[in-house]
Amino acid sequence: MSFDKSTNNTAPYLVLAALSAVFMGTIGTIAVYANLSSETVTFFRLFLGGLIMLGYLAIDKKLALLNCWPSWQVIINGGLLAGFIVFYIQAMSYTSMANAIMTIYLAPVVASVSAHFLFSEKLNMQSVGLILLALLGFAMMMEFKLEFGTGSQDALGMLYAVLAMVCYSGFILINRSIPPHVHVFTRSWYQLMVGAACILPFMLAQDESIALTQWAWLAIAGLIPGFLAILFAVIALRELPSATFGTLSYLEPIAVVSLAWLLFGQALSPLQLAGCMVIMASGVMQAIAIQKPQSKPIEAS
Repeated sequence: MSFDKSTNNTAPYLVLAALSAVFMGTIGTIAVYANLSSETVTFFRLFLGGLIMLGYLAIDKKLALLNCWPSWQVIINGGLLAGFIVFYIQAMSYTSMANAIMTIYLAPVVASVSAHFLFSEKLNMQSVGLILLALLGFAMMMEFKLEFGTGSQDALGMLYAVLAMVCYSGFILINRSIPPHVHVFTRSWYQLMVGAACILPFMLAQDESIALTQWAWLAIAGLIPGFLAILFAVIALRELPSATFGTLSYLEPIAVVSLAWLLFGQALSPLQLAGCMVIMASGVMQAIAIQKPQSKPIEAS
């Protein structure tokens, strides 16, 4: 599969960004069927993803791509990837999943606004409007609820969720600043392996025994959300503006909700269904807009 930077056609990268989001959304379903701790599933999602990529490079006779220094940006991003996962797991231990996800998925918006100042990715009125539309749709999916229980546990959980959101935002932004000579396979493999190394102590602390059927689900975790989702995200982030990737990334919660409904009978309310349609409409409009000549962006004063 070839990705030529000289082409002006962004359609393949839009598709990769969408597939990455959907594939990322499968990890929850895989974790349910694997019936293992989040730390164990996450480690093998990263580690096996790295092994699969290593095998792919060996078959394609491109192992030499790994025989180089990937840059500090790639190493840092591997740590941010692990940090995002660890803080996300911790957040769900102290507060509801709804609170954690709603906070974490502010990351693409934070990244888009940050890129406006850091990388001169100026936001025009259309980009701002579509980002706000995506946020509105996501709030509708959550039924405009952000519930806190009594006591201090929820506050601690939200702190972990904010830390996860910061890690995710940093991951999106740093991918844009990785030196262009670092091949996409190089950066992807090192990010996977550094992330796996960071979360390894948390996995070992679980001291779990893994059955044969569970190994099968771990292999799926390594292939789909581990290898393909991260590889597609890295490729797309290198070619698409953060605002575009940020909007398309909201396909992930749609995938999560859809799989929960189809596989586990968790039906959606009319408001949640409307929220899904709003997010999808925002993503489609962003995808169409990027194919057209961009109007002059409005500079922030």
